[in-house]
Amino acid sequence: MQVWLVCYDISDPKRLRRVYVTMRGYGEHWQYSVFLCRLSASRKVRLMSELEDIIAPAEDQILFAPLGPAGVRNERDIETLGRPSPYGAPGPVVL
Repeated sequence: MQVWLVCYDISDPKRLRRVYVTMRGYGEHWQYSVFLCRLSASRKVRLMSELEDIIAPAEDQILFAPLGPAGVRNERDIETLGRPSPYGAPGPVVL
């Protein structure tokens, strides 16, 4: 199982909605057009296939950024500015 940050830029509102609904079945919605997904290799292939059927490749883009194996990398390793992530801050940083 691998953790993926999936971000998308979809130019058509109808396709955008379909991508969002599809992504909700695979991961946790973090921000507008950003999901955190824990996917086995087969689920990733299935997700990518479903998304390919929705998007217009010449107009849309979906980015899959690997964050490492599930259980090895903690989602709290992801840092944010502004509003905290759904998992809270990793703790104070001493400089």
